[in-house]
Amino acid sequence: MMVFFGEIYSNSRRLFNRDYYEKTAAPCFSMYFFTAALSILLAWYPYSAQAQLDFVTIDSISIKGNRTTKAGIILREMLFGIGDTIPLEELPEKLKRSELLIMNTGLFNCATINYKNWEGATNKVHLLTEVDEAWYIYPVPVFDLADRNFNVWWVEQGRSLDRLNFGIDFSHLNISGHMDRLKLSAKYGYTRKYAVGYRLPYFNKAQTLGFSAEVAFLQNREVNYTTLKNKQEFYRDENEFLYHRFRADLELNFRPRIKSFHDFVIAYRQNRISDVVSSELNPDFFLDGRSLQRYFLLAYRYTYDKRDVRPYPWRGSYFYGALEKDGIGIFKDRNALILYSSYGRFLPFGERWSLGLKVHGKLSILRNQQPYNDNRAIGFGVQYLHGYEYYIMDGLDMGMIQSSMRFRLWGADVNFGKAMPIQAFRRMPIRVNLSLNNDLGYANNPYYRAGNPLDNRLLWGGGLGLDIVLYYDKVIQIEYSINDLLENGLFLHLNMNI
Repeated sequence: MMVFFGEIYSNSRRLFNRDYYEKTAAPCFSMYFFTAALSILLAWYPYSAQAQLDFVTIDSISIKGNRTTKAGIILREMLFGIGDTIPLEELPEKLKRSELLIMNTGLFNCATINYKNWEGATNKVHLLTEVDEAWYIYPVPVFDLADRNFNVWWVEQGRSLDRLNFGIDFSHLNISGHMDRLKLSAKYGYTRKYAVGYRLPYFNKAQTLGFSAEVAFLQNREVNYTTLKNKQEFYRDENEFLYHRFRADLELNFRPRIKSFHDFVIAYRQNRISDVVSSELNPDFFLDGRSLQRYFLLAYRYTYDKRDVRPYPWRGSYFYGALEKDGIGIFKDRNALILYSSYGRFLPFGERWSLGLKVHGKLSILRNQQPYNDNRAIGFGVQYLHGYEYYIMDGLDMGMIQSSMRFRLWGADVNFGKAMPIQAFRRMPIRVNLSLNNDLGYANNPYYRAGNPLDNRLLWGGGLGLDIVLYYDKVIQIEYSINDLLENGLFLHLNMNI
């Protein structure tokens, strides 16, 4: 009996100990845990001599703090439901992972799941889920860069103000409380853009089906018409718009389980380029000297996501795969079948260390020549090599391996109090990590290799970084990187997750 009591006490101290929750990156902590632990011990002890129940039953779940978000959205993210029976030894991990899944919706600054009542005789438990809602409305003045990253704009484009976009992005991240998102954009400057998009994650009772739709129109007076020495070459005309783009997307989303996502996409693209580009500068921009490109596309995308914190994971894994058919026979302007894939694994060890491994791939199943504008491989978005931020590598195929050893240097929760008028921003968690990065990449470019020496060869880049994570999902990375050309520099990467 004393051994049984000791095991309960030891496990309870681990469950409700502040250090345990900090080490496992739980979003929040309350002293209510300690009181609950004592209650559990007192309730269990009289019954331990009669039966040692090794499971609990979720009798009820209550939610507090969700002023806008519907309760069903929060319950959908939990790894258990009312009436479920869970082995006692699995309960702490399920609670912790459920908290992180709730946080990964992007709707909350904080989420905790506490024990409110526990019947010792039957092991029925009532759970209290407390959330602190984030700020959902972002009428954000736009002031962003047209270039691929900050360093390209700062160094190669000489900090030109002509390459800035300004305007307004209006985003509502939870418009009806069902985690549905509305986004309106009006931008001017380098790119003139008007767009509207809406996403509803669930529209059926089982909360497995959702949809999203977006329509956008863009214009530019400057266009990247070719790649030379693995650098983008631009042509500009101050008197007219050279490049016009219209796109419309409709997605059906299927989420049968917590970690699995299936997306079915149908979209339309219509692009027009100035005759000076299609006839003189690069007849392969749309191929065959075309100035108009129209096509429908169909795509299937699958994601399996077990990361603890998606914007900056410390543990877990994910897999992404997509098959996209561009051109379905209605127009003859585009014909491609492309397979994309990504895999990431994040392995914590010790108290402050984590190793991140990521692999990205692109394979063109149809081997015919593609338009220059649709032949991207390495250097755009998150698919870049450390130390090669100034370069792009085009190609039909691409492979990348990235690794990052990270050390948790410092963390704190800053409370601005009443100095911050918006309550959702008053408490700001800050995490500062050191990183050691190491990347390999290869782009296969059989049609446009002339004048681009970095295509069709193995590339290496790496270096040291300082990663700053604010408000759980906003990441600032300051990195000193070097590549196998022995070029080096200081680079900045931002992910504001808005």
